[in-house]
Amino acid sequence: MRKVRQKTEREPTIALINIVFLMLIFFLVAGTLAQPLDSTLNLVRTADLEGNAPADALVVHPDGRMSLKGQDISGVAEYMAGIGQEAPELVRLVPDRDASAAQLVTLGRELRAAGAQRVVIVTERGLE
Repeated sequence: MRKVRQKTEREPTIALINIVFLMLIFFLVAGTLAQPLDSTLNLVRTADLEGNAPADALVVHPDGRMSLKGQDISGVAEYMAGIGQEAPELVRLVPDRDASAAQLVTLGRELRAAGAQRVVIVTERGLE
């Protein structure tokens, strides 16, 4: 009679890898990655500040008209004449919330063609 060898089953390593991976994810999520702020620190509150547009900003109204320093202007050429520079390095646009995005893109292209190096849209940032 022959002796039958019993095969010993190998323990699956996939289960062990899964457990280690889940532990790694748990500690990444639950652990603190940055030092907490000092509990006695009072941060500056800016919610009550009133922001004003820069004086040389080109204001774009929802109906398509533009104004500079409170005076209505007809277009990009009048804006360039109103700021007193041939080719400004930076042009700030302050659009109304309801102004058309297509209108802003067209205006930005016109300003770049007129010599503006950078066109920046000034927006309001609300943090709560």
